[in-house]
Amino acid sequence: MSVEESYDIEAPEVVNGGPGSPGQRPSSSGSAKVFLGLLLVLVVAGAVIYHGVSARVRTSNEVKMDTQNLAVPSVALIQPKRSAPQEEIVLPGNIQAFIDAPIYARTNGYLKRWYVDIGGRVKKDQLLAEIDTPELDQQLQAARADASTAKANYELAQTTSVRYQSLLKSDSVAKQDVDNAVGNAQSKQAMVDSAVDNVKRLEQLQSFEKVYAPFDGILTARNTDIGQLIGSGSGPGAKELFHVAAINTLRVYVNVPQIYSPAAVPGVLAYLTLPQFAGRRFPGKLVRNAEAIDQPSRTLLTEVDVANPNGEIPPGAYAEVHFKLPSAASTIVIPVTCLIFRSEGLRVGVVRKGVAVMIPITIGRDFGTEVEVVAGLDGNEKVISNPPDSLVDGQEVRIANPGAESWGADSD
Repeated sequence: MSVEESYDIEAPEVVNGGPGSPGQRPSSSGSAKVFLGLLLVLVVAGAVIYHGVSARVRTSNEVKMDTQNLAVPSVALIQPKRSAPQEEIVLPGNIQAFIDAPIYARTNGYLKRWYVDIGGRVKKDQLLAEIDTPELDQQLQAARADASTAKANYELAQTTSVRYQSLLKSDSVAKQDVDNAVGNAQSKQAMVDSAVDNVKRLEQLQSFEKVYAPFDGILTARNTDIGQLIGSGSGPGAKELFHVAAINTLRVYVNVPQIYSPAAVPGVLAYLTLPQFAGRRFPGKLVRNAEAIDQPSRTLLTEVDVANPNGEIPPGAYAEVHFKLPSAASTIVIPVTCLIFRSEGLRVGVVRKGVAVMIPITIGRDFGTEVEVVAGLDGNEKVISNPPDSLVDGQEVRIANPGAESWGADSD
């Protein structure tokens, strides 16, 4: 091997590994670059890790705060209202005609003709029907003939009595004969009176051939027709011919519960509502009561009179009677959305010092969307509207409307 070949072979070792050789500077510079690169990577990685951890911590805090906020329910408060010192109750009522009468015949015969049908308005003493009574007519003729005979017999007996009394003065007849003549005349007089009374009785029955309206009103029923057999009202075959009702004023009978009976006195105003007259009110007034409580129902029977000049309200109809009864004091009314139903009883919620307090109450009348509170509230509290089902006594709450307006306001 030549000197040039040896140099070529070992020259790399001298360049790369010999101390103090020109190749040492390039090796230190590369190590520094590698170190700086690793340091930069570590810094970037630390920054990324720090940013991720801090973001997670911030998110966790936010979630924790949101959870705590959601754990405190937000509630709206309303102010209970007081009703006027006059309470209204609504009760069912039965409408009846002021005067209501069935019309019967007072004599036997056949219906000759009728003049008014159902729905017809009649006046007092207006002719409704005529009855043909041939048997009664014959009896009246016979009675009149008997009365004429009785009068003739009386006149003869009276003449004989006068003659005997004249003859007695001259002692031409016995005293006994005179007494017999006088007694016979008196008996004939009694027979005349009886015959005349019988004629009057039959004439009175004959006057019942014509049926008249007993008062002003409306004919609500006609139960007969031409040719039908008519029986006297007192007989076994009695049949109602007509039915007349006076409807210019109506009686409405209402059973008032015992609790309201002290206020249901004459003079109390009321009004009627009927299903066929939606939105209309018919004014009336309580005019009398039974002054006694009905034991089975524990109610007081009252009568309300209602004017019906146009006949719009039919007798026999059902109506709701609204009474305006005076009350000693106003009552507290709250919407039904404030009620909380618990196993221990009915409750409403109020807020005191930031926590919910459940107050037991007793309700009175139910008005549908509102209820009357008779015990438990004094009217100064602000009650929780639409409370959540999970609300419990002592739970922390947040007030959504500090103003607590009465219901119906925008804050509700």
